[in-house]
Amino acid sequence: MPTAPTALDDSTLADRIGRGDHGAFEALMRQHNGKLFRIARSILREDAEAEDVLQDAYLDAYRHIGDFRGGSQLATWLTRIVINHALMRVRRQKRNPVVVPFGGSDQAPSPRPSGEVADQHTESPPIATLRSEIRRLIERRIDELPVAFRTVFVMRDVEDMTVQETAECLSIPPATVRTRLFRARALLRETLSRDLDTASIDVFNFAGDRCDRIVAAVFERLREHHA
Repeated sequence: MPTAPTALDDSTLADRIGRGDHGAFEALMRQHNGKLFRIARSILREDAEAEDVLQDAYLDAYRHIGDFRGGSQLATWLTRIVINHALMRVRRQKRNPVVVPFGGSDQAPSPRPSGEVADQHTESPPIATLRSEIRRLIERRIDELPVAFRTVFVMRDVEDMTVQETAECLSIPPATVRTRLFRARALLRETLSRDLDTASIDVFNFAGDRCDRIVAAVFERLREHHA
């Protein structure tokens, strides 16, 4: 059974995959799985759909690995395939418009991946819950961005891809990448700011049982003082 290669250049890795080296192909998938999933997810907005697209894209890449000529990085070539598959699925299903309106969303939060369980040795349950809720809020707001902005935001700010890499993968000018990222950040700041303004109303909520308890305790102490 072939062993997974390490630190191979793109041409060598592509050549080994083309000769049926499944170890090389597994190494390629494991190296890029996280980034490509998140890019597909940025277009489709559903975890299951993104997984399906990623599998389809990998199979397509495996069958056509001989087409890779080294004109760009293998990662860029793979990313283009994933993006194309994701966009084809959106068009085929005709489920969402190409540009998603930015506003309120009734979409349920995505379930927390099992691999992202907080470290119980360093975080108390309340802190872990708070972090989880904040993350889910940010994910929902990212999902509400127009797809053109959302994809660039994920590639640049989540995956830390360069402007040039993002432009090559999306086949758009670098200036367009910068413009879309600027707009995505502005929209996120706007909606998250509204979320914080709304949430701050209930911070350190004092109504209800707490209020009753303090009033009762004060009267009890007054009675004790005058007894």
